[in-house]
Amino acid sequence: MLTYPDIDPVLVALGPLKVHWYGLMYLTAFASAWGLGRLRAARPNSGWKLEAVDDMLFYGALGVVLGGRIGYVLFYDFSRFLDDPLILIAVWKGGMSFHGGFLGVLVAMWFFARRQKMTFFQMMDFVAPLVPIGLGAGRMGNFINGELWGAPSNVPWAMRVPCNEFVELCAYKLHLPFGTEFTPPLHPNQLYEVALEGVALFLLLWIFSAKPRPVMAVSALFLLGYGIFRFGVEFVRMPDAHLGYLAFNWVTMGQVLSLPMIIGGIVLFVLAYRKKEAV
Repeated sequence: MLTYPDIDPVLVALGPLKVHWYGLMYLTAFASAWGLGRLRAARPNSGWKLEAVDDMLFYGALGVVLGGRIGYVLFYDFSRFLDDPLILIAVWKGGMSFHGGFLGVLVAMWFFARRQKMTFFQMMDFVAPLVPIGLGAGRMGNFINGELWGAPSNVPWAMRVPCNEFVELCAYKLHLPFGTEFTPPLHPNQLYEVALEGVALFLLLWIFSAKPRPVMAVSALFLLGYGIFRFGVEFVRMPDAHLGYLAFNWVTMGQVLSLPMIIGGIVLFVLAYRKKEAV
């Protein structure tokens, strides 16, 4: 059994200016997408110019930030939004949704594909392998912030979390009595997602896309891989306190939102290999 390390969420503080680890994770995500995008664009017959990667990153960043925030409010906090629509812009209070950010990126890439005179799936097949490193960085930011913990567990790597630092976790999710010093050991769910949605998904997509594939195939693998990884991890992740389980005492909102990705990935794979139009 491990104890959660005492990590200050503020990396550097210079007077009123504070640099948070979570912000650094977003910077890591965008920087990795830019660097990997330029590597892919430099491949022979990629059909991409290096300058287009810079523009693509700008569109993608807008999609991530706007879609992530709007998605979180609509998917996970809709009742509060109805009471106070201004929470949509209260980004300082936290709350970003991967599925919302994903939809935001889809919209942004659709606009950018039109500008580049590409089909939507030609664009997404290029973009998909650039995403997982950023996903892993985001989950590492969640770990540093001490949020999105897994359920209680007796596995050797489970972590006790100090209740004096994470009152919401102890009081509202675990319903521990006031004065409890530590939580019971919890699954480090965020680290599972770093390994699966970050490292494993990146390796799958990068290796798979190293050779010409039918249009839609790389996008299909992203949908299928992320959907399966996220759906599985949700079994050991505590649901949002204000939502709880949606059905059968185990179905979470994350699983509901991931299931269409799994189905969509399967459908795209079938369509891709029927057409066999190589990227």
